[in-house]
Amino acid sequence: MSLPSDLPGLLEAVRACRICAPDLEHGVRPVVQAGTEARLLIIGQAPGSKVHASGKAFDDDSGNRLRDWTGIDVGTFYDPSRVADMPTGFCYPGKGKGGDLPPRPECAPRWHDALRRALPRVRLTLLVGQYAQKRYLPRGFAPNLTEAVRRWQDAPEGLFPLPHPAWRSRLWMGRNPWFEEEVLPALQERIRQVLGD
Repeated sequence: MSLPSDLPGLLEAVRACRICAPDLEHGVRPVVQAGTEARLLIIGQAPGSKVHASGKAFDDDSGNRLRDWTGIDVGTFYDPSRVADMPTGFCYPGKGKGGDLPPRPECAPRWHDALRRALPRVRLTLLVGQYAQKRYLPRGFAPNLTEAVRRWQDAPEGLFPLPHPAWRSRLWMGRNPWFEEEVLPALQERIRQVLGD
């Protein structure tokens, strides 16, 4: 099936997608945010239960932490003309033994390329968590998430790897103080440049 090439058509198609419906215990509710003028793209994992309930990207504790990391205020974060959000899986995948299940594998291959083509002004893409990094960083870039984040300066132009901002990231930050000391100031400066603030 061919996809619309215009962003409004694509967003409508994503929000109407039911490909994974039989596999989603909590139902289908694709979460995406984009505008043709957006300069920052956030590619995360998949919505959690709170985001599934609200339909609003990163509308949870993880979102609060991500906004702290990036220095982006709530108004800017939810302005689709400035910030686009495209998770690896668009719907809440449900719970597994150790937390949320992985993003559904159908979403990114189906939608990402077309959405990225429809966002011509994006200058910086945040790869939030291992699933986004696995899809967008070159094969062999780093052996694990920690090393991918540590090597942020070596990432391909326009890509910035970050850990997922779940509650566990506080423990991870405690073991990796360089993230707060070195990476976050650089990240915030890049974002200021991209958003023009």
